[in-house]
Amino acid sequence: MTEKLRALVTGGSGALGSAICEALAADGMEVLIQANKALSGAQALADKINATGGSARALQFDVTDAQATRQLLEPLADEKAIQVIVNCAGIHDDAVFAGMSAAQWNSVLDVSLGGFFNVTQPLMLPMLRTRYGRIVNISSVAAIVGNRGQVNYAAAKAALHGATKSLAQEVASRGVTVNVVAPGIIESPMIEGIFDAQAIARMVPMKRAGTAQEVAALVAFLAGKNACYITGQIISINGGMA
Repeated sequence: MTEKLRALVTGGSGALGSAICEALAADGMEVLIQANKALSGAQALADKINATGGSARALQFDVTDAQATRQLLEPLADEKAIQVIVNCAGIHDDAVFAGMSAAQWNSVLDVSLGGFFNVTQPLMLPMLRTRYGRIVNISSVAAIVGNRGQVNYAAAKAALHGATKSLAQEVASRGVTVNVVAPGIIESPMIEGIFDAQAIARMVPMKRAGTAQEVAALVAFLAGKNACYITGQIISINGGMA
Protein backbone atom coordinates (compact mmCIF):
# COMPACT_ATOMS: atom_id res chain seq x y z
CA MET A 1 0.00 0.00 0.00
CA THR A 2 1.26 3.47 -0.91
CA GLU A 3 2.05 5.56 2.15
CA LYS A 4 -0.25 8.52 2.63
CA LEU A 5 1.12 11.96 1.92
CA ARG A 6 1.15 14.19 4.97
CA ALA A 7 -0.43 17.62 4.47
CA LEU A 8 -0.46 20.67 6.73
CA VAL A 9 -3.20 23.28 6.36
CA THR A 10 -2.75 26.48 8.34
CA GLY A 11 -5.97 28.24 9.24
CA GLY A 12 -7.53 24.82 8.85
CA SER A 13 -10.35 25.46 11.28
CA GLY A 14 -11.80 28.35 9.25
CA ALA A 15 -14.54 28.06 6.61
CA LEU A 16 -12.15 27.84 3.66
CA GLY A 17 -9.48 25.92 5.54
CA SER A 18 -12.00 23.30 6.67
CA ALA A 19 -13.14 22.68 3.10
CA ILE A 20 -9.52 22.32 2.00
CA CYS A 21 -8.78 19.85 4.80
CA GLU A 22 -11.78 17.74 3.85
CA ALA A 23 -10.80 17.76 0.16
CA LEU A 24 -7.21 16.68 0.89
CA ALA A 25 -8.42 13.97 3.26
CA ALA A 26 -10.82 12.73 0.57
CA ASP A 27 -7.81 12.42 -1.73
CA GLY A 28 -6.20 10.08 0.77
CA MET A 29 -3.84 12.45 2.58
CA GLU A 30 -3.08 12.54 6.27
CA VAL A 31 -4.11 16.08 7.21
CA LEU A 32 -2.65 18.20 9.98
CA ILE A 33 -5.16 20.94 10.83
CA GLN A 34 -3.56 24.04 12.33
CA ALA A 35 -5.50 26.40 14.55
CA ASN A 36 -4.41 29.21 16.80
CA LYS A 37 -7.35 30.05 19.05
CA ALA A 38 -10.00 27.81 17.52
CA LEU A 39 -8.54 24.46 18.56
CA SER A 40 -11.97 23.03 19.37
CA GLY A 41 -13.06 23.67 15.78
CA ALA A 42 -9.93 22.03 14.40
CA GLN A 43 -10.42 19.02 16.68
CA ALA A 44 -14.06 18.69 15.67
CA LEU A 45 -13.02 18.72 12.02
CA ALA A 46 -10.32 16.11 12.66
CA ASP A 47 -12.88 13.93 14.44
CA LYS A 48 -15.28 14.28 11.49
CA ILE A 49 -12.58 13.32 8.97
CA ASN A 50 -11.43 10.36 11.06
CA ALA A 51 -15.00 9.16 11.56
CA THR A 52 -15.53 8.99 7.81
CA GLY A 53 -12.41 6.92 7.13
CA GLY A 54 -9.88 9.70 6.65
CA SER A 55 -6.82 10.59 8.67
CA ALA A 56 -6.47 13.92 10.47
CA ARG A 57 -5.22 15.52 13.64
CA ALA A 58 -5.46 19.00 15.10
CA LEU A 59 -2.44 21.14 15.94
CA GLN A 60 -2.42 24.36 17.94
CA PHE A 61 0.24 26.99 17.35
CA ASP A 62 0.51 30.64 16.37
CA VAL A 63 2.02 31.02 12.89
CA THR A 64 3.40 34.44 13.86
CA ASP A 65 5.53 32.86 16.62
CA ALA A 66 8.55 31.64 14.69
CA GLN A 67 10.19 29.77 17.56
CA ALA A 68 7.06 27.97 18.71
CA THR A 69 6.15 27.06 15.13
CA ARG A 70 9.59 25.62 14.44
CA GLN A 71 9.67 23.70 17.73
CA LEU A 72 6.36 22.03 16.92
CA LEU A 73 6.89 21.35 13.21
CA GLU A 74 10.48 20.14 13.10
CA PRO A 75 9.84 16.95 15.15
CA LEU A 76 6.81 16.19 12.99
CA ALA A 77 8.87 16.57 9.82
CA ASP A 78 11.67 14.45 11.28
CA GLU A 79 9.12 11.73 12.00
CA LYS A 80 7.62 11.95 8.52
CA ALA A 81 8.10 14.68 5.91
CA ILE A 82 5.21 17.06 5.37
CA GLN A 83 5.00 17.05 1.58
CA VAL A 84 1.93 19.24 1.12
CA ILE A 85 1.65 22.68 2.71
CA VAL A 86 -1.40 24.90 2.30
CA ASN A 87 -0.80 28.34 3.78
CA CYS A 88 -4.39 29.42 4.38
CA ALA A 89 -3.98 31.39 7.63
CA GLY A 90 -4.82 35.04 7.22
CA ILE A 91 -6.59 37.88 8.98
CA HIS A 92 -8.32 41.14 8.07
CA ASP A 93 -7.89 44.36 10.01
CA ASP A 94 -9.33 46.88 7.58
CA ALA A 95 -8.95 50.66 7.66
CA VAL A 96 -8.34 53.42 5.17
CA PHE A 97 -4.60 53.86 4.85
CA ALA A 98 -4.55 57.39 6.27
CA GLY A 99 -6.09 56.08 9.46
CA MET A 100 -4.34 52.71 9.61
CA SER A 101 -2.23 52.05 12.69
CA ALA A 102 1.17 50.38 12.66
CA ALA A 103 -0.39 47.55 14.66
CA GLN A 104 -3.01 46.97 11.96
CA TRP A 105 -0.35 46.96 9.27
CA ASN A 106 2.01 44.64 11.12
CA SER A 107 -0.55 42.15 12.39
CA VAL A 108 -1.92 41.41 8.92
CA LEU A 109 1.55 41.04 7.38
CA ASP A 110 2.73 38.93 10.31
CA VAL A 111 0.02 36.31 9.74
CA SER A 112 -0.08 36.07 5.94
CA LEU A 113 3.54 36.77 5.06
CA GLY A 114 5.41 36.01 8.28
CA GLY A 115 3.27 32.91 8.76
CA PHE A 116 4.22 31.67 5.30
CA PHE A 117 7.91 31.91 6.20
CA ASN A 118 7.58 30.56 9.74
CA VAL A 119 5.66 27.48 8.60
CA THR A 120 7.20 26.71 5.23
CA GLN A 121 10.90 27.35 5.81
CA PRO A 122 11.44 24.71 8.55
CA LEU A 123 9.69 22.11 6.39
CA MET A 124 11.61 22.74 3.17
CA LEU A 125 14.68 20.53 3.62
CA PRO A 126 12.72 17.43 4.73
CA MET A 127 10.37 17.98 1.79
CA LEU A 128 13.22 18.45 -0.69
CA ARG A 129 14.89 15.25 0.48
CA THR A 130 11.80 13.30 -0.65
CA ARG A 131 11.98 14.96 -4.08
CA TYR A 132 8.24 15.61 -3.97
CA GLY A 133 6.23 18.47 -2.58
CA ARG A 134 3.30 20.78 -3.11
CA ILE A 135 3.03 24.25 -1.59
CA VAL A 136 -0.19 26.19 -2.15
CA ASN A 137 -0.46 29.73 -0.81
CA ILE A 138 -3.94 31.19 -0.42
CA SER A 139 -4.11 34.79 -1.57
CA SER A 140 -6.99 37.03 -2.63
CA VAL A 141 -8.35 38.98 -5.56
CA ALA A 142 -7.43 42.03 -3.45
CA ALA A 143 -3.76 41.30 -4.13
CA ILE A 144 -4.40 41.50 -7.88
CA VAL A 145 -6.82 44.40 -8.29
CA GLY A 146 -6.60 46.09 -4.87
CA ASN A 147 -9.43 46.96 -2.50
CA ARG A 148 -10.17 50.13 -0.61
CA GLY A 149 -9.49 49.80 3.09
CA GLN A 150 -7.24 46.80 2.62
CA VAL A 151 -3.81 48.20 1.80
CA ASN A 152 -2.32 45.97 4.50
CA TYR A 153 -4.16 42.83 3.37
CA ALA A 154 -3.48 43.41 -0.33
CA ALA A 155 0.20 44.10 0.41
CA ALA A 156 0.58 40.91 2.45
CA LYS A 157 -1.06 38.75 -0.17
CA ALA A 158 0.73 40.40 -3.10
CA ALA A 159 4.04 39.77 -1.33
CA LEU A 160 3.09 36.09 -1.26
CA HIS A 161 2.87 36.20 -5.05
CA GLY A 162 6.48 37.29 -5.38
CA ALA A 163 7.63 34.79 -2.76
CA THR A 164 5.77 32.03 -4.56
CA LYS A 165 7.31 32.75 -7.94
CA SER A 166 10.82 32.95 -6.48
CA LEU A 167 10.52 29.82 -4.33
CA ALA A 168 9.04 27.92 -7.27
CA GLN A 169 12.24 28.56 -9.23
CA GLU A 170 14.43 27.42 -6.34
CA VAL A 171 12.75 24.05 -5.82
CA ALA A 172 11.36 23.06 -9.22
CA SER A 173 14.22 20.69 -10.01
CA ARG A 174 13.50 18.72 -6.83
CA GLY A 175 9.90 17.86 -7.74
CA VAL A 176 8.36 20.57 -5.57
CA THR A 177 5.75 22.95 -6.96
CA VAL A 178 4.70 26.28 -5.44
CA ASN A 179 1.53 28.05 -6.51
CA VAL A 180 -0.99 30.66 -5.37
CA VAL A 181 -4.75 30.32 -5.34
CA ALA A 182 -6.42 33.75 -5.29
CA PRO A 183 -10.13 33.55 -4.43
CA GLY A 184 -12.63 36.31 -5.03
CA ILE A 185 -15.87 36.65 -3.06
CA ILE A 186 -16.44 33.30 -1.36
CA GLU A 187 -19.45 32.34 0.75
CA SER A 188 -18.37 32.44 4.39
CA PRO A 189 -19.25 34.13 7.67
CA MET A 190 -16.58 36.72 6.78
CA ILE A 191 -18.63 38.23 3.94
CA GLU A 192 -21.96 38.32 5.76
CA GLY A 193 -23.07 41.90 6.17
CA ILE A 194 -20.39 43.12 3.71
CA PHE A 195 -21.63 41.90 0.33
CA ASP A 196 -25.34 41.52 -0.35
CA ALA A 197 -26.73 39.75 -3.42
CA GLN A 198 -27.01 42.98 -5.40
CA ALA A 199 -23.41 43.97 -4.68
CA ILE A 200 -22.17 40.53 -5.68
CA ALA A 201 -24.16 40.69 -8.91
CA ARG A 202 -22.54 44.03 -9.76
CA MET A 203 -19.00 42.88 -8.96
CA VAL A 204 -18.96 39.30 -10.20
CA PRO A 205 -19.69 38.43 -13.84
CA MET A 206 -21.08 35.05 -12.73
CA LYS A 207 -23.53 36.94 -10.47
CA ARG A 208 -22.83 34.82 -7.39
CA ALA A 209 -20.30 34.19 -4.69
CA GLY A 210 -18.08 31.16 -4.98
CA THR A 211 -18.10 28.33 -2.48
CA ALA A 212 -15.38 27.09 -0.20
CA GLN A 213 -15.73 23.67 -1.82
CA GLU A 214 -14.98 25.13 -5.26
CA VAL A 215 -11.78 26.71 -3.95
CA ALA A 216 -10.88 23.52 -2.11
CA ALA A 217 -11.23 21.49 -5.30
CA LEU A 218 -8.68 23.73 -7.03
CA VAL A 219 -6.30 23.51 -4.07
CA ALA A 220 -6.65 19.73 -3.98
CA PHE A 221 -5.80 19.51 -7.68
CA LEU A 222 -2.68 21.66 -7.24
CA ALA A 223 -1.72 19.53 -4.23
CA GLY A 224 -2.05 16.32 -6.23
CA LYS A 225 0.24 14.39 -8.51
CA ASN A 226 -1.53 15.47 -11.71
CA ALA A 227 -0.39 19.07 -11.17
CA CYS A 228 3.30 18.20 -11.39
CA TYR A 229 4.03 20.64 -14.27
CA ILE A 230 2.23 23.65 -12.78
CA THR A 231 4.44 25.87 -10.65
CA GLY A 232 5.02 29.54 -9.97
CA GLN A 233 1.46 30.42 -10.98
CA ILE A 234 -1.13 32.79 -9.55
CA ILE A 235 -4.46 31.11 -10.23
CA SER A 236 -7.59 33.18 -9.68
CA ILE A 237 -10.94 31.66 -8.76
CA ASN A 238 -13.35 34.58 -8.68
CA GLY A 239 -16.20 34.16 -11.15
CA GLY A 240 -14.53 36.41 -13.70
CA MET A 241 -13.78 39.43 -11.52
CA ALA A 242 -10.25 39.89 -12.86
